[in-house]
Amino acid sequence: MTDRYAVHGAQGEYQPGSNDLVLVNKLGIQSVEDMDELELELLQRLYEDVLMEHLPNRALTVDDLKTWHRRWLGNVFDWAGQERSVTMSKDGFPFAASAQIPRLLAEFERTCLARWTPCYDMETDALVEAIAVTHVEFILIHPFREGNGRLSRLLADVMAVQAGLEPLDYSTWNAEKPAYIQAIHQGFLGNYAPMKQIVEQALSGGAA
Repeated sequence: MTDRYAVHGAQGEYQPGSNDLVLVNKLGIQSVEDMDELELELLQRLYEDVLMEHLPNRALTVDDLKTWHRRWLGNVFDWAGQERSVTMSKDGFPFAASAQIPRLLAEFERTCLARWTPCYDMETDALVEAIAVTHVEFILIHPFREGNGRLSRLLADVMAVQAGLEPLDYSTWNAEKPAYIQAIHQGFLGNYAPMKQIVEQALSGGAA
């Protein structure tokens, strides 16, 4: 859990003995490696359930996202599934103020989730736009204390699978992280073209 955020507030407390690298958790985990391994294992279980066993065949909601987050991390963190109550920034870039999150999530549900999901029979260009804008807006809100990036990928994958495609190939996102971060920053300015390009590339490797 290195390369974490600048956080101010109660949810910024770290597990004793972790050298301020692991958040306070129910299991008393102090090791970054152990926490990363556990979170990955739990995320894989969530993916299997959401994508393979119980794919939502309806419009998605903010409550879905909170439920996924709680099911993923509920046995690890007290605040799983809850909107964050702390101010967060990364590399000098501030995410939405915590007090604004309820309003922003309501707007996100109306302008993104209700507008585009479910993504059945959606043309590729429309799907690219839907995933790109939804991804940018979710990341900018950063509604949870931890796991926003990974949950946003699950959301994108659900949208792709609803459209009849495979989950996205995120290898280029990981290999070209500066370009991805720049695309998020451009989206903050209202320019979604860079993220659309990144999403299109990720979808091209996962077309059914």
